[in-house]
Amino acid sequence: MPSGCDDEELPWSRVGETYLDTKYAYVCHAEMNAIMNKNSASVKNCTIYVALFPCNECAKLIVQSGIKEVVYYSAKNGESMEAKASRKMFELAGIKYRQHIPKEEKLVIDFSVINKNKSQPTGMKASATAMRR
Repeated sequence: MPSGCDDEELPWSRVGETYLDTKYAYVCHAEMNAIMNKNSASVKNCTIYVALFPCNECAKLIVQSGIKEVVYYSAKNGESMEAKASRKMFELAGIKYRQHIPKEEKLVIDFSVINKNKSQPTGMKASATAMRR
């Protein structure tokens, strides 16, 4: 939900009596949050990593921000009109897009191992490794 709007006052439902009774009128997508919360750094020529292929509204933000590559995990809505519009905008703007296909189906991070080495300064690479199952 947009910053400054109380999440408890807005609907989270996918269905409702009207459009205004659903989350779709209010929710901010991950792409919007990433671009808008970039802490004043430029995202020009950067790569954005997202779970779902961007909708057309997020594609507009991506194009306008100067991002040059989109890496997405799932294109479950890939044949929707919104996704087709996104692809068209990306192609016209010269933005590369590709699906990330992980080598492993699951990645588990064991925080108990990470927490054993609490003396390590913040920002240093953790000595713990992710366990693959």
